[in-house]
Amino acid sequence: MENFSSKDLALQAQKKILSRMATKSMVNMFIDETSSEVLDELYRVSKEYTKNKTESQKVIKNLIKIAVKIGVLYRHNRFSSEELVLAEDFKEKLHNGAMTAISFYEVEFTYEKEVLPQILTESKNLLLRLVENHLTSKSLGRIQHVFNHFANQELLSQLYNPEGELRPHLQKICMGLNKLIDEGKL
Repeated sequence: MENFSSKDLALQAQKKILSRMATKSMVNMFIDETSSEVLDELYRVSKEYTKNKTESQKVIKNLIKIAVKIGVLYRHNRFSSEELVLAEDFKEKLHNGAMTAISFYEVEFTYEKEVLPQILTESKNLLLRLVENHLTSKSLGRIQHVFNHFANQELLSQLYNPEGELRPHLQKICMGLNKLIDEGKL
C-alpha cells in the first residue's frame, strides 16, 4: 500500500516555505513584538562579540527557523504524548534559564560563568530529543549552532561584565525577558 498523506505533504511544504522566509518582515507575522526586540538585541550582542555580521545574521535566522518549525509541528499536533512531556520540560528549562539570566543581571556580582552555559546545553539537549524524529539533520544542526553560539562562556562573561560594552544590550534583553515572563509567554 502506498504511504501518501496530503496532510504530511502540506506540513512539509509549510515548513520548507517558512524556513525560506525567515526575514525580519516575516518574523513579525509569527513572533510578537517583544520577542522580536529580544532577537534584535541578541543579534547586536552576537555581532559586537563576533565582529561578524554574516555569522550573527545566520545565528538569528537559524533561531527563527527553528522556532517557526517547532511552532508548525506543535500546531499540527505532530508531537506524541511523550514528546509533549519533553516540550514541557524544555519550556520549564527555558523559563528557569530566563529567570536565572535576569537574576544575574539584577543582582550585581552574582554571575557565575558555568551556570547559563549549562542551562543552555541542557535546553539544547531537551530540544534535540523533542524534534529528532520530526526535523532534518540540517535543522538539528541549526539547533546545535544557535545553542552553542549563545552558550559560549566568553560571550556570556562579556555580556555580564558590569563595565562591558555589551551591558546595555543585556539590560534590553532582560527587560524583554521579564515582559515575556509577565505575559506568560516564557
